[in-house]
Amino acid sequence: MVSLRQKRQKKHPWSLWIWTSDLPNAGTDADVCFQVYGEKGKSDEIRLDNKTDNFEQGQVDKFMVELPDLGKLTKLRIWHEKRSPFTGWHLSKATLMKSLTKEKYTFPCERWLDTNEDDNEVVRELPASGDLIAEPLPLIKYRVTVCTGTVSGSGTDASVFLNLIGDQGDTGDRLLVNCKNSMNKFEKGNLDEFIIEAVAIGQIRRVRIGHNGKGGGCGWFLDKVIVREEGQAEAQAVEFPCNRWLDRNEDDGQIVRELVPFSDGQRLYNIDFHIAVKTGNISGGSSDSNVFVKLYGEKGDTGKMMLVVSANNLGNYFEVGRIDIFKVETLDIGQINRLLIGHTNEGMRAGWFLDSVQIMVPVQGKQYMFPSDRWLCEDEADGKTEVEIYPMINYEITVVTGDMMFAGTNARVFIQIYGDKGKTEVVTLKSRSNNFERNTTEIFKIEAKDVGKVFKIRIGHDGSGIGSGWFLEAVDVKHLIMALVPKEKKKEDKKKKKKKKKDEEDEDEEGGEEMQEVVLTYHFPCSRWLAGGEEDGELVVELQPEDSEELEVSTYEVCIFTGDMLGAGTDANVFINIYGENGDTGERFLKNSDNINKFERGQEDVFIVTAIDLGPLKKLRIRHDNTHAHSSWYLDRVEIVDMKDDTTYYFPCNRWLAVDEDDGQIARELVPVDEAFMRKDEEGTSATLGLEQKSMSTTYTLKIKTGEKKHAGTDANVFAILFGENDDTGIINLKACKTYKNKFERGMINEFTVEAVDLGDLQKILIGHDNSGGSPGWFLDWIKIDAPSQGQRLCFPCGRWLDKGEDDGAIVRDLYPAELQTELYTPFVPYEIKIYTGDVFSAGTDADVFITLYGCKGVCTQQKHLCVNKRERRLYFERGAEDMFIVELEDVGDVIEKIRIGHDNRGTNPGWYLDRVEIRRQLRKGKGSETTIFPCERWLAKSEDDGETVRELVPSDIITQKLLRDGTLKTTETEVEDALETHTYKVSVRTGDMYKAGTDANVFITIYGDLGDTGERKLAKSENNKNKFERGEVDKFSMEAVDLGQVFKIRIRHDNSMMGADWYLDQVEVLDVETEEVYMFLCERWLSTKKEDKCIERTFFVKGYEGERNTDPHFKKMAQAKLGLDKNANKKKKKKKVAAVEDGPIIPYHFTLSTGMDQDASTTARVYIIIIGPNDVETDRLWLDLPEGKNSFTAGAMDHFVCYGTDVGEIKRVELGHNGVTPESCWLVDELSVAVPTKGIKYIFPCKCWLAKDRGDGLTARLFNVLDSNTINIIRKVIYSATVVTGDIQYAGTDTNIFLTVFGANGATEEMLLPKNGDRFERGQEDTFSLEIDDIAPLKKIRVRIDGSGSRPDWFLDKILMRNLTTEEVYLFTYENWLSKTKGPKRTKVCELAAVVDGEEMVEKTTYIIQVQTSDIGGAGTDANVFLIVFGEYGDTGGLALKESTNRNKFERKTKDVFRFPDMLSLGTLSKVRVWHDNKGPGPGWHLEYVDVKDEAMDQTFRFPCDRWLAKNEDDGQIMRELACANNDSIDLSDKTKYEIATTTANTDDASTTENAWIVLEGRKVRSKEFVLENKKKKFQCGATDIFEFSSKHVGEIASICLGHITKDGKKVKNEAFWHVMEVVVTEKELGNKYFFHCDAQIPLASKKDQFLTFESYKSIESFASKVRNLVPVKYEIIVITGDFKSAGTDANVFITLYGVNGDSGKRHLHHKFRNLFESGRTDRFVLEMLDLGELLRVKVEHDNSGSSGGWYLECIEVTNTANSVTTIFYCGKWLDARKADGQIQRVLYPRY
Repeated sequence: MVSLRQKRQKKHPWSLWIWTSDLPNAGTDADVCFQVYGEKGKSDEIRLDNKTDNFEQGQVDKFMVELPDLGKLTKLRIWHEKRSPFTGWHLSKATLMKSLTKEKYTFPCERWLDTNEDDNEVVRELPASGDLIAEPLPLIKYRVTVCTGTVSGSGTDASVFLNLIGDQGDTGDRLLVNCKNSMNKFEKGNLDEFIIEAVAIGQIRRVRIGHNGKGGGCGWFLDKVIVREEGQAEAQAVEFPCNRWLDRNEDDGQIVRELVPFSDGQRLYNIDFHIAVKTGNISGGSSDSNVFVKLYGEKGDTGKMMLVVSANNLGNYFEVGRIDIFKVETLDIGQINRLLIGHTNEGMRAGWFLDSVQIMVPVQGKQYMFPSDRWLCEDEADGKTEVEIYPMINYEITVVTGDMMFAGTNARVFIQIYGDKGKTEVVTLKSRSNNFERNTTEIFKIEAKDVGKVFKIRIGHDGSGIGSGWFLEAVDVKHLIMALVPKEKKKEDKKKKKKKKKDEEDEDEEGGEEMQEVVLTYHFPCSRWLAGGEEDGELVVELQPEDSEELEVSTYEVCIFTGDMLGAGTDANVFINIYGENGDTGERFLKNSDNINKFERGQEDVFIVTAIDLGPLKKLRIRHDNTHAHSSWYLDRVEIVDMKDDTTYYFPCNRWLAVDEDDGQIARELVPVDEAFMRKDEEGTSATLGLEQKSMSTTYTLKIKTGEKKHAGTDANVFAILFGENDDTGIINLKACKTYKNKFERGMINEFTVEAVDLGDLQKILIGHDNSGGSPGWFLDWIKIDAPSQGQRLCFPCGRWLDKGEDDGAIVRDLYPAELQTELYTPFVPYEIKIYTGDVFSAGTDADVFITLYGCKGVCTQQKHLCVNKRERRLYFERGAEDMFIVELEDVGDVIEKIRIGHDNRGTNPGWYLDRVEIRRQLRKGKGSETTIFPCERWLAKSEDDGETVRELVPSDIITQKLLRDGTLKTTETEVEDALETHTYKVSVRTGDMYKAGTDANVFITIYGDLGDTGERKLAKSENNKNKFERGEVDKFSMEAVDLGQVFKIRIRHDNSMMGADWYLDQVEVLDVETEEVYMFLCERWLSTKKEDKCIERTFFVKGYEGERNTDPHFKKMAQAKLGLDKNANKKKKKKKVAAVEDGPIIPYHFTLSTGMDQDASTTARVYIIIIGPNDVETDRLWLDLPEGKNSFTAGAMDHFVCYGTDVGEIKRVELGHNGVTPESCWLVDELSVAVPTKGIKYIFPCKCWLAKDRGDGLTARLFNVLDSNTINIIRKVIYSATVVTGDIQYAGTDTNIFLTVFGANGATEEMLLPKNGDRFERGQEDTFSLEIDDIAPLKKIRVRIDGSGSRPDWFLDKILMRNLTTEEVYLFTYENWLSKTKGPKRTKVCELAAVVDGEEMVEKTTYIIQVQTSDIGGAGTDANVFLIVFGEYGDTGGLALKESTNRNKFERKTKDVFRFPDMLSLGTLSKVRVWHDNKGPGPGWHLEYVDVKDEAMDQTFRFPCDRWLAKNEDDGQIMRELACANNDSIDLSDKTKYEIATTTANTDDASTTENAWIVLEGRKVRSKEFVLENKKKKFQCGATDIFEFSSKHVGEIASICLGHITKDGKKVKNEAFWHVMEVVVTEKELGNKYFFHCDAQIPLASKKDQFLTFESYKSIESFASKVRNLVPVKYEIIVITGDFKSAGTDANVFITLYGVNGDSGKRHLHHKFRNLFESGRTDRFVLEMLDLGELLRVKVEHDNSGSSGGWYLECIEVTNTANSVTTIFYCGKWLDARKADGQIQRVLYPRY
């Protein structure tokens, strides 16, 4: 069959890794190119850009490249084009790995590509090696002798290149630079020798040699080229004579020639290609760059040819609007199927607008037209400077209507043109005038694919309108070709058909001809009626050109057999299209049969179809139009006899073509089968060939969505055509919807089935309607097509009207697939399932029957319902019946281990007696099939046997039928030996013993084992209780199932029916009666829509299960990100080069998206982000899928996402896009923020732009540059994996909220909620998930708190394990106790656990004794409740309520109250306390003298003086105070201090040094002197860390260091040397502050201290002692600005917490007496006193949502430290409103600098 569409060359992604050697100067800055050869051909040359720092010494560069299918790879040629010094490159090796199949090839090199090293060559050929290569090909040196002629002026100074072409590939173009025997090359009479090293290319057949035409006197007379393999005798040399000029001004003007070995008729071996290049008539379209072209033909390609010598000598080439003609002589590449054209982008005006390319090959008598009509320019359109184009041409069609009565027609006329390269689509001929009137000649122009030489046309009409009969006289088809024409001839003569005879070839040599466009005409005489009542009644005719001898008209006898069953016949009109290797007949109406009443039950109808000979038949398409009352038709088979050679083709069908039968299709595509299969059919085995038909065809399920707009539905008849790569389906009338009777109503999704043979990949759909009916206008939303046998789901968006009165008035549209919405999955395979119902009384059923197939290891298909609707259920499964279904399901492997079949027990008399099931599949190898028989012979009925309506069956026999070579069928039958046994499983279900634990709902269970599962079974009959599932009861059930192996999980659910459906399930026990193994499942959870997470379906794993549970979405996402998985085939934009970052770490990215407030701003499309780093390294597409219950990005909303993707390094650009293509999916993005917690940075991009096809600039994806964003520093996070172990004690699990706070030596995190996430924190379980924790390591302790909410508020926590994923440090926290107010000894909801590392506790236990002294002042005492938090080196104590004092009446004037807190974790040295009261009771004001805290373990008391009021109406009105510790004497830092300097040398071979280094510390206060780091005792060795100590004056905070490398004793530097230093850490010893400097630099050796490198500190750790020194009371002025628009203000209570490097302020209430605060547009000022926080890092603002209008729009907050007048601005610009944006009423704000 001829392909309908030009096959684009299919390419596959490969990973190319290039390893540059680790030698000095091994790297290069040249661009590198490569070309790959395989057994099936070679790739194009591919350039690897070196814009960035690729190909550096010792590094591996990774690229993604696309290569065609080359078969097994044989060699790689790699080169660079720079012959200047310092561009040399030492390549270690290259590897190529196919991304899909992971096949891998290695190409070792270990050589220089350098003009000054090795053999001075910059090109290398590398043979492939690897697992797939038995023996790599040898490298051979070819000795090439180039003999220049002795004619006057025969030498040249141009650059000469040469390509050896052999049986096994070629050497590529090699510049002949390094001559072995002479300095001045290519001089008159010279014999110049060159060595070309290449992988063996077999026998050398051709030599392509040429020069670049540069330089004065570049013309060259080449005598011959002699080639021999190095080491072979001279006699073995092959001589390639030339004896011609390579000169623009001599001979034929060519400067590149292909030479063949010496023989007679030397010039006959090459053929001429005349290439006419037309430059567009567009301003600035001309180019002065060098243009090249490469032709691809069926026998090979020509290589790149520079177009430098024009045949029409116009001088300046490629000028606007001009045609330049070039003649190229090369080997015959056969039929040309595509060409590559481009330019080298050199010259001042390189950009070029190419209109078209025409190629004429006089020898073949062929011409090709390649339309381009595009820019080839770096700055225009897509920036490409080269393009591949495929042929397409204009046809002019002249139609002559005859001069007879009523010859004209008003019907719709169509034409289709067939050529030796395929066929055009069916084209309707129409213009605005009244066409096809009597005795008229009309001319139409159509643009279509170039079908090559036309051998037939089909023309006809649809018979519509009055007087549709048409007398067609003749048709002319014309198109332009390039041909050689004598110059002086007049134009009229050119209209003749130019048939090139061989003797005309000589004319090429004469000068009197030129290439011109001439018209080629094909004349098709017809002179016949196309009318129902005339001649043979045909409305369609096939015509051949007048003088064609090649094809004859064939007659095909089409015999159509209608089935012999009730209602099999049809009265509808039937149409057929027959496809052969030479095209097809087009759709023909089967009108005149040998029977008067056609297509009756059991009848054979014979029709004659005449058509131009089709060759061997490939398939046929038959359909009817469903126009009559009795249209349903059961077609048994079609037999077609080709009368020419009396061949019979059998096309079995055995299916309905009916809207209401089978799958509802009224069109079928059938493929021919071997006669042997048909014979088997006739023998009465009643085997049908539906399976063979199914496996050779593709079933498409179309889902068509009508829009939600008013009047969106249509009553018109809708039709579609699917276009594939190879063919189309023809018109499909969408009549039979599987889901609704009334189709295409508003908001409806209609489903249809279409079967087609060999369409190839779908490329577009044409969909339309006939505008009939009451309201034909239709709004089509989208079409989704699922092709299970190809494993593809495609979406074709539309989102437009098909309505004469809406949009553009079109009622037919072309739709294209949306690439981003394509889903790929494992392809399905066809199964033929035959079901035999028993022949016993009332054996049949009308219930809904379903089936599931199982292969080995539990691989199974989905549950498939065999009937689509009620009608089918009534028809099938009758007593004694045999029903066959052909279904496409997942491939379960070679063996079907078991099947499960059952029904839903609905309908009248649903009981069913099943005799057996037979499943037939095609053999994987060879022709034939395999049938597996599953006997049953039991009832599936509630009232019979054991009452089960589901049975599991195992196979008894397998029958194999194989087609042998001699055309006979061989049948073998084998018995299944080791089928699985059926086991009985006893299931005991215990309901919990608590209030309302029982349920009356229906309960269902599925049991999973490693060999499969039971499917869902209803727990119907309890063996011991009439009323099932009551409180505290155990119910027992038994079920039969095929052996499950080791049971490991169950899924249990109820249907929430009846009153009191909520159920507390305690445990489930499964006993395998045969093996006596007991499997225990501890459940202890509610299945309820009101309690816990409101789920009524749960999965439980067997007790002690070790395997994968997969509960953490983060780890799932990380695993997916590692695999680059996404259900959406994650196709990337095809970039020239996408650096592969296959093994980079996976890190979290946090995204926040704000949608604009416009009326159409929201979208339901799927949104994605791609993060792009340096060198175009990018993450996969990160899809931002909305949480359940939210289906769109709504206007004014703010959505947060966490995605896991590759770490791309420093972010350069961010791409934001969505997969919506319709106008409905437009989206207005207001703002995007991207936070990278692991780097401590956040980018805010102000977008304010549409992502929409029909808004703005029509783009649905945008790139944002980081330079345009606001960058904010946020807290740097480290990823920890946390494993939480819940105890194995009854009711240990919980659904309460669990909060965690982590304390480290360098600070503490905020309290984090650990998400329950469905199944976490259950009895006996270990739950592992990832946490983002501030960089505070080493960890000291954690605090775990529960809030007592939920249905099961108590939790038994066993232990928590935390692992730093970067450093692999592990911390263990053990509790082994209850967190509960009602259980366990402690009765507490909070616990603190010390970190244990390697068995050692990080903090010890202690008792704190707190003494509180109230002052001796009038009214100093208080009755309020007092609280206190103590802060120290290892965190804080949490809030302590001061309740149990030594005095009964606490906090009285001049008294000391003592409180004892035993069993606390020691905080080490204390820094401050925060003390406050709740202002309750009479006279709550309190004057506090001091607080003493005694740590009994350390035996040390810390004094915290206060001497201030904590009272609303005294002092500054604050009731919270922070008190600094008076013990910490300040160190006098004006003196000297010690600095420790630790240097780490890189771990590479030449990193070390034997010389000294020196360092200067740049402090904020002063600069230190130079310290020499003396190299004694072998310091600065590879990978070593060396420590030095110096005394110096205190320089303050260290900002940067200067590092130098100096000779010992000031000696002169002889050879260049470096010290490669990785990292420097400076520690100030007095306070212990640390400063880190990341260097990774080579420091050059110098004799003086004037050469050095400077590095800035990237991280500093302030010691606790240093922080404590800064704790002095400071007043902070806080200014709060509320947004200036309506309803921006709030009446709620507002709170603020400030965080700085020295800690936090605690939550402070912002209030003033008698003032209405936070009103719209207002600025409110507050002063709060607290201990100095140091540099402010962030603030947290929140409100309690109280008052009538709680929502608040906060503009910004300014915080000023009044001690040093530093102001920090925290911009917000967001709502804190439960009903707006993201619904949050608290925000964390970071400073804007």
